[in-house]
Amino acid sequence: MAAEKLRDLSKPIDVSVLDATVAAFYGTGSKQERNAADLILRELQNNPDMWLQVVHILSNTQNLNTKFFALQVLEGVIKYRWNVLPVEQRDGMKNYISDVIVKLSSNEASFRQERLYVNKLNVTLVQILKHEWPARWRSFIPDLVTAAKTSETICENCMAILKLLSEEVFDFSRGEMTQQKIKELKQSLNSEFQLIHELCLYVLSASQRTELIRATLATLHAFLSWIPLGYIFESPLLETLLKFFPVPSYRNLTLQCLTEVAALNFGDFYNGQYVNMYNIFMVQLQTVLPTNTNIPNAYANGSSEEQAFIQNLALFFTSFYKFHIRVLESTQENINSLLIGLEYLINISYVDDTEVFKVCLDYWNLLVSELFNANHNLENPAATANMMGLQTHGIGTQLLQRRQLYVGPMSKLRLLMISRMAKPEEVLIVEDENGNIVRETLKDNDVLVQYKIMRETLIYLAHLDHDDTEKQMLKKLSKQLNGEDWTWNNLNTLCWAIGSISGSMMEDQENRFLVMVIRDLLNLCEITKGKDNKAVIASNIMYVVGQYPRFLRAHWKFLKTVVNKLFEFMHETHPGVQDMACDTFLKIVQKCKHKFVIVQVGENEPFVSELLTTLPTTIADLEPHQIHSFYESVGQMIQAESDAPKREGYLQRLMNLPNQKWAEIIGHARGNVDFLKDQDVIRTVLNILQTNTSAASALGTYFLPQITLIFLDMLNVYKMYSELISSSIAEGGPYASRTSYVKLLRSVKRETLKLIETFLGKAEDQPQIGKQFVPPMMDPVLGDYARNLPDARESEVLSLFATIINKYKGAMIDDVPRIFEAVFQCTLEMITKNFEDYPEHRLKFFSLLRAIATHCFQALILLSPEQLKLVMNSVMWAFRHTERNIAETGLNLMLEMLKNFQNSEFCNQFYRLYFVLIVQEIFAVLTDTFHKPGFKLHVLVLQHLFCLVESGSLTEPLWDASTVPYSYPNNGMFVREYTIKLLGASFPNIPASEVTKFVNGLFESRADLSTFKNNIRDFLVQSKEFSAQDNMDLYAEEAAALKERERQRMLSIPGLIAPNELHDEMVDS
Repeated sequence: MAAEKLRDLSKPIDVSVLDATVAAFYGTGSKQERNAADLILRELQNNPDMWLQVVHILSNTQNLNTKFFALQVLEGVIKYRWNVLPVEQRDGMKNYISDVIVKLSSNEASFRQERLYVNKLNVTLVQILKHEWPARWRSFIPDLVTAAKTSETICENCMAILKLLSEEVFDFSRGEMTQQKIKELKQSLNSEFQLIHELCLYVLSASQRTELIRATLATLHAFLSWIPLGYIFESPLLETLLKFFPVPSYRNLTLQCLTEVAALNFGDFYNGQYVNMYNIFMVQLQTVLPTNTNIPNAYANGSSEEQAFIQNLALFFTSFYKFHIRVLESTQENINSLLIGLEYLINISYVDDTEVFKVCLDYWNLLVSELFNANHNLENPAATANMMGLQTHGIGTQLLQRRQLYVGPMSKLRLLMISRMAKPEEVLIVEDENGNIVRETLKDNDVLVQYKIMRETLIYLAHLDHDDTEKQMLKKLSKQLNGEDWTWNNLNTLCWAIGSISGSMMEDQENRFLVMVIRDLLNLCEITKGKDNKAVIASNIMYVVGQYPRFLRAHWKFLKTVVNKLFEFMHETHPGVQDMACDTFLKIVQKCKHKFVIVQVGENEPFVSELLTTLPTTIADLEPHQIHSFYESVGQMIQAESDAPKREGYLQRLMNLPNQKWAEIIGHARGNVDFLKDQDVIRTVLNILQTNTSAASALGTYFLPQITLIFLDMLNVYKMYSELISSSIAEGGPYASRTSYVKLLRSVKRETLKLIETFLGKAEDQPQIGKQFVPPMMDPVLGDYARNLPDARESEVLSLFATIINKYKGAMIDDVPRIFEAVFQCTLEMITKNFEDYPEHRLKFFSLLRAIATHCFQALILLSPEQLKLVMNSVMWAFRHTERNIAETGLNLMLEMLKNFQNSEFCNQFYRLYFVLIVQEIFAVLTDTFHKPGFKLHVLVLQHLFCLVESGSLTEPLWDASTVPYSYPNNGMFVREYTIKLLGASFPNIPASEVTKFVNGLFESRADLSTFKNNIRDFLVQSKEFSAQDNMDLYAEEAAALKERERQRMLSIPGLIAPNELHDEMVDS
């Protein structure tokens, strides 16, 4: 009954019933009551006339939640329908909201009591302003300022509204409003700022109310980043702010305002004021926080206000130095004051708080890279002069003086970086919260990002003074050895720092330094007792040696000692040590593989031969996954042997253990095939295949003798296990596929496919390998896939054939019909029932389709129209997916096919059938916020279609003459008209003139991708579907280009890209 009463919106709504419904929704009643209330409220919210009741509700309810509900309804209207409402309704609502705000905020008691409601009303008012102001509400700012002068509480609320307005226009506008609207609002705020400025200064000089002053400072903080500079530097504003700084209750807000001023950077005109502000600030700061304060301790024991003060102080210093450090380097007095500030910042950097440290670290990184680049560019003085704003005359001396100035702070900074170095990704052994040494289970991305920045900073610092870097590291290491400074954390950060500067020193200095470091670490390992201690030291030795491949390549004795030490660690059962030993072994082998296959001075045989002899004992204590890694490492060594007979001999010795086991199992199976059904046997088979895959991934083509040996037996086992799976599922129903037995059998099938795919993918492009391996697989693999039940089909079959087609390209064209027949129809039936089932099959199916479209396009042309329709529908199905990589594969596939059909003789036929459909489908995903990541590809497909239709290549009409009453002059006109109709129907909230302008704009800018893309971005924002969201994906392409430029810059500085990340195979010869 209550629901019926609420649904009738022809008369004023019964507010008491609405209150009861809202109370039921938020209440503690039964789940049914809550669901019923939720249903009614949703219905009301979606009713287009509900908003007309908002004033009635707000005037008659005392319930805060009901008021919020009414304002939520109103916000929906403001956001999506405001501009189509009649003028009198807009004005009525605008005036009502303004009146309620003034009424509630003019009285101290109601203002404090209704604070949450007033805040929500303020937000609503600002949403209205974004539509109405400046064009339809010119007097808004003067009205606001006049109202503010009538009472201190109204003034406080006006400050809150101004702050919200500033944030909406300047901070949250990207993706919320079109570029034009943002520009218009910024200009209005700028031109009317004088009134706001006078009001703020008036309050700060005349008011005694703490809340009002705090609100004014908060508003100023929002405005300072964009107002014309004269309001800051040519008015008493700075003096007033500095006057408030020593007062505890305003200290943090004032400091935030000063930070905003410090972050402004518009040339040198106000340098004098900046120096003045900094010096006064420093004098006051030394009273508030004396220089001898132990800041990390003060922070740890401080209140939240005091902690915020330290954080704000870090922001102030880093902002000021970022833009104005130059002006402080001019006179001795300013230099002293600068050095005191840097000292404060270094002390703050020791505070045990991630956010505070991040702020400091970002600035240190900037400063040292600037100092480094200036010295790095000394060879090109003119470029440096431009960059640093110095005179070219005497540039060398000036740079040296500047570098000299920072010698002290930089040395302290090195110690800071070494003491606080973050953990690199390769380190797997960590201390848990109970103080135990354990294997790391989860990667912490924040720590990895921090490590990257610290590493870069330390490399710049090392380049600025290699000797000081080396001295500080060795001094800290000797304190570890003599026990004076020994803790796990101290040793870890030191070793991580040593590993991170790899590649930055000259080779002879690096050699000298490392000999001492590795010797000391090995000694430390010998003299330290305790399992946990040894694990920490082992982890550090492994990390350091893994970072210096150049040193190991040059010193065979050290390389051999290190590898033997790793073999020792492979018997150490402490969690994480064996994993790290295997990882480090692989990393070292990849960089030094040639050293292991030649006979070194003083040796009788190559190391690889010696290793193969002792292999069974070396891997005796390793887990299966560690053994696989070990096999990959040895495979890498063998791959470096250029003499084929030797290489094959090594391979035979390497695979000896698994091959013996394999021969034994196949022998038993020939006598009694049921032997293969035993679970332990299946596990052994799986393990043997995984070992083969690891070796194949390292050896590529050279793995041929080994795979030939087991290939046919392997396919027989595959076939047999496949039949076993099918019969188990047929007998046991769908649940049988989840039993551990069936899962184990499927693992063997998958590993078989993976082994073949790894080998064929890595093998060099030799057609005879394809001819040898592909035909025998047709029935056991493809036929088996088609015959199986859906639950028993392996998605790896699809990726294997995608790899084969990508590898052997056009040579596979005759096999495509067979592949199509086996996998196409049956896979589509599995994946088109919904978007969730068989996720693995989806992606791999579309990757296979893409391989066919790219390399065997002719095979697609030969399909029947029904089959081609199936293909096209499946591609559209793919890019409708919300799963990012499936949608992306679908879009790439669509682009390939569009381009290929354009160049084929079936161009007209194809596009007549599919052009309009593709336009419709692409716009459907383009305007759906779930598909934002595909933006770049959506744009490319549309650009292709629009360019094609205007190029005149399509000679037949795209419209269907039987359904379209009149003919168009050309296809271009038809597509324009069609697109305008399509978008007009989809977005009734956008005026028809805007849609037409947008579509015409697309056709005009079709040849210029960036304008074309910007047009689409603006339209999406205008459609309001995209407005209240994070729109970073629409700018992803620009971000990728920036990333590549950064990589090129890093490559030019020794050490910035770690030596083990560089492809330096040439060096290792």
